[in-house]
Amino acid sequence: MAVPKRKVSRARRDKRRSQVWKLSAPAFSRCKQCGELKLAHRVCGNCGYYNDKVVIAKEA
Repeated sequence: MAVPKRKVSRARRDKRRSQVWKLSAPAFSRCKQCGELKLAHRVCGNCGYYNDKVVIAKEA
């Protein structure tokens, strides 16, 4: 049977349990033009606006 040979120290155990290693989800913001969720500092994929300017013209 697999049994630990030595006791795991409190420091090693607590390092493993800490939240430092967890990845965080990307923060979304609302587009000022259409209200769609988008990544910060990116062009809106729905309307093509960035910083109150048309960057990508949508074809009708």
